[in-house]
Amino acid sequence: MSRPLVLIVEDAQPLAVIYAKQLERGQFASLHADTLTRARALVPEAPLTAVLLDLELPDGRGIDLLQELREAGNDVPVIVVTAHGSVDTAVEAMRAGADDFLTKPIEAERLLTTLRHVLERKQLRSIVDTLRADLATGRFEGFIGADLSMQAVYRVIEQAARSSATVFITGESGTGKEVTAEAIHRRSERRNRPFVAVNCGAIPKELMESELFGHVRGAFTGATTDRAGLIVQADGGTLFLDEIGDMELALQVKLLRFLQTGVVQPVGSDRTRSVNVRIVCATNRDPLAEVQAGRFREDLYYRLYVLPIDLPPLRERGQDVVLIANHFLAEYGALEGRRFRGFTPEAESWLRGFRWPGNIRQLQNMVRSVVVMHDGELVTPAMLPAWLRAEATALPQPAEGPASPDTALATRDAIRPLAEVERDTIERAVALCGGNLTEAANRLGINVSTIHRKRQQWRTG
Repeated sequence: MSRPLVLIVEDAQPLAVIYAKQLERGQFASLHADTLTRARALVPEAPLTAVLLDLELPDGRGIDLLQELREAGNDVPVIVVTAHGSVDTAVEAMRAGADDFLTKPIEAERLLTTLRHVLERKQLRSIVDTLRADLATGRFEGFIGADLSMQAVYRVIEQAARSSATVFITGESGTGKEVTAEAIHRRSERRNRPFVAVNCGAIPKELMESELFGHVRGAFTGATTDRAGLIVQADGGTLFLDEIGDMELALQVKLLRFLQTGVVQPVGSDRTRSVNVRIVCATNRDPLAEVQAGRFREDLYYRLYVLPIDLPPLRERGQDVVLIANHFLAEYGALEGRRFRGFTPEAESWLRGFRWPGNIRQLQNMVRSVVVMHDGELVTPAMLPAWLRAEATALPQPAEGPASPDTALATRDAIRPLAEVERDTIERAVALCGGNLTEAANRLGINVSTIHRKRQQWRTG
């Protein structure tokens, strides 16, 4: 049964028929039980979405069924139905675990509205419980990390997944832009439809239009058969355009037209096709700077930049670098047959002190190199590559007792240039605001143009 199923527990047959017709108007299916005994028999047999429960039944009280459901751990939403004026009974039912109550007579719109609200609350509770479980383990849809900056990203992903609006992901190379796109797809209603990813910088420019929009036989040399483009292949699902800043201006015009019309025209064809696809795009450049430089169309930028997500670099994610390193250590240790179970505190300090310009991808390759070249229970600083130890700043370990002169010196050595602190502060604020530059600027007490200008300076060296 494709429609959500509601169990109507009501001994009055005429009322049950009315409820069933009202539910059918709202695209719900229904089952009817006229006694408590019949309802108990139906509950374990049917995939119920909700229960509409009358409290006065010929063979018992409806509240008994409610209590049995909750004691058995069944969290199916229950809406109790009471006679007019039975407020005390309704309060008792709510305390027993009912999600809402209605008093007779029930208007059709009131019934449907209450049912939808109850189901929405259950869905939100499920999302919150999932998020809490993910954050407790430091994992979320392929991500590893519990830093506040990443928790902000997780929240934006959840919000974006419930929408069909275009998502624009920015961040340095290796920060997980494709992982973000896949997470949005898996959390969305399109999860059972295709997820198609294309790297706009990896496909030759003369083939890019054909890859996206498809072509017909004879459209150009080598086109021996008709071919559906990636947009059509993603119909009903999600199309991820990675490194969209590398797309040629001429093709940007055609992409903009598709976004406005939802219609695809293959190369060499005079026929069109409507496509329903959700666009997620990403770039490691500052998109506004690309617009100002004339390399990216301004109208396409505003069409795509609806739900922005800015991924923080690994160096701004605190202890996450250690969590991720341990994940890769366990993965590659099992693959290579090594005994590693973690890093020494000193080695962890070196990991946190490195800036990781290649972000997670660079960390992943480093850990695999360590696993291949060494063995032991713990990774020590001597096992780390020379390039890391040459450029990283080992962070001081917590001292026991009064600070010694050496500890004080280590603390002074850990002082960072003010320009670095300023950059980290701004980027962290942007991450915590879910990529909303205007909000970040307001909270920092600066103009949003200052953030744009500084980020452009940082990315151009």
